[in-house]
Amino acid sequence: MLRVGAHESIAGGVYNAVDSQLDDGGNCGQIFTHSPQVWQDPNIDDDEAEQFRAKSTDNDVGPWVIHSSYLVNLCTPKDGLREKSIDSMQKEVDAAAKLDVPYVNVHLGAHTGAGVDGGLDNAASALDELDVPDGVTVLVESDAGSGTKLGGDFDHLAEVLDRSAQDLEVCLDTAHMFAAGYDLSSPEAVAETLAEFDDVVGFEKLSCVHLNDSKHECGTNKDEHAHVGEGYIGEDGMRAFVNHEAVREVPLVLETPTEDGKSFAWNIQRVKDLRE
Repeated sequence: MLRVGAHESIAGGVYNAVDSQLDDGGNCGQIFTHSPQVWQDPNIDDDEAEQFRAKSTDNDVGPWVIHSSYLVNLCTPKDGLREKSIDSMQKEVDAAAKLDVPYVNVHLGAHTGAGVDGGLDNAASALDELDVPDGVTVLVESDAGSGTKLGGDFDHLAEVLDRSAQDLEVCLDTAHMFAAGYDLSSPEAVAETLAEFDDVVGFEKLSCVHLNDSKHECGTNKDEHAHVGEGYIGEDGMRAFVNHEAVREVPLVLETPTEDGKSFAWNIQRVKDLRE
């Protein structure tokens, strides 16, 4: 069964994300538990959580993913930022347990001078400090790879999974992969890129995909999302990706823009049309 949905707002109550998802035609999705631009704790009361769980179950919407704050930097060598990042992640995995959300998604962050190896060690050890509740899994997301940010190379993902004692899994972002230099613009490129991911990380670790086209060319390290099939990945690449055997059972979450008269609903329908 095709699981496709969007990153929905929780304005007015986290349960409203379920209604928005249904309105957009989705059956899985992603949320922030608070503004991702500030250090803030999730503020979800028991009644809200119960309504979210009930609406999701009653309407067969799931799995859901919580996306961590943009401020979290697991790779940092700075003690203060590291502690804030760990504390923020702990609150996110606890919120996920409260909501019966199986996944919390996080970017590795930037090593800011610690070096690639040092940054990966920092990330793995930070993740090891989390007390992850049963039923919740942390997903490490692929990155566009600009500056000292890690996660742009499949090797980075594999190394963190190997170095951490946590049972981590992976979220691939198609726009980020493309920006980092992994071509997805043709059926042949999709097959080659996903074969490399399987060789380095393994399809068994792939639990979610952020399905986004790219406004910039492959290898530019520029992270700007486009409507599905209308960016540089294009229709042929997106069709090949969503129909690849390794992706068919993986939930697809859209973080596409709302512009040109096209919203999440348009992009969700576009994915459904591309699926064969």
